This record gives sequence, structure tokens and C-alpha cells, in this order.
Amino acid sequence: MGLIWTVVVTLVVGLVIGFLGKAVAPGSRDNIPLWLTVVCGILGAFIGSWLYYLVFGVAPDNPGGDMNDTSPGPDWWRHAWQVGTAAVLVVVAATITGRHDRRERRERRDRRA
Repeated sequence: MGLIWTVVVTLVVGLVIGFLGKAVAPGSRDNIPLWLTVVCGILGAFIGSWLYYLVFGVAPDNPGGDMNDTSPGPDWWRHAWQVGTAAVLVVVAATITGRHDRRERRERRDRRA
């Protein structure tokens, strides 16, 4: 049962972090598919936690902590790093897939017609 919950929690965290990353990403990034948003969220959560751990380490009052447990309570700054990393990944994904300006091109085309 442990593996199933790990997968479920990973998908839920990826969905939440991915949507938050999409919300703070500059421009219109709403055209990437849901699965890509979840992937960006999962990667953003992992890479953001890793970067935060590399820069700040573990809080002195949390001696048994690791990359995913850097402070004894909720670590809001680590979550902000996760969302920021997901936002960067959303921008990269939208750029690579070419979906970031599809709506803008359609609007320009409609204005010309």
C-alpha cells in the first residue's frame, strides 16, 4: 500500500505545484496539456526542494532533516522555490512545444481578416 500512496501523493503534489507554477508564469501559458503541467509540477517540486537544500541546508533545530524535511514545521520558502522552479519549467515546456503563442497568433490572424 505504501507505493500506491507515494504515487498518489506525487501526482497530487505535481498537480498543485504545476498549476501554481502555471499561474505565476509570465505570459499566456495555458495551452500546455494537463499531463505536461503535472510533469512540470513533479519536476518543480523535486528540483526546487533540491536547490533549496543545496543553498540553505537543514535548519539547526532539525538535526535529522534531509532534502524533503529542512525545517521542523511547514517550510513555506521551500514551497515557494518549488513553485518558482515549476514556473520556469512551464515556460520551458510551452516554448519547446510551441504552444505558448498559439492563442496570440490566432488573435492576430483574426484581426487581419
